[in-house]
Amino acid sequence: MNTSKPKSKKTVTEPLQIDLPLEKAVVKKVVKKPSAAKASVAIETKEVVETVEAEVKTDIKKIKSAKIKVIRDSFSFPEQDYLKISELKKTCLAAGIHVKKGEILRAGLHLLTQLSLDELKLAVEKVEKVQTGRPTAS
Repeated sequence: MNTSKPKSKKTVTEPLQIDLPLEKAVVKKVVKKPSAAKASVAIETKEVVETVEAEVKTDIKKIKSAKIKVIRDSFSFPEQDYLKISELKKTCLAAGIHVKKGEILRAGLHLLTQLSLDELKLAVEKVEKVQTGRPTAS
């Protein structure tokens, strides 16, 4: 038989202090018991609020899942075309419209899709051809 004394357990004499962010802190509310009529109204309104909140959350999830995929690409433009884009941006700013270069290009794309085949052919023929790819290093 083992005749040794049982080991004593050490106890902490100082209280532990835990710093939690305000978001994770637990706040207790003291609620007085309302009368039976008020309690039934409170329960019904709580249920309605919960169902509305659930519907809103599902609608938000649907909107977030239906995001449009943005594709990044690079294009070669002659200097004159860049000047035209900056002129269009200045014109829009003078009219109180804040517009980006990509938005101007997309607006032009939408306008081109509305042209007839003959008008589109003329517009494409007016555009000068540029050499594709990156310029060679000198």
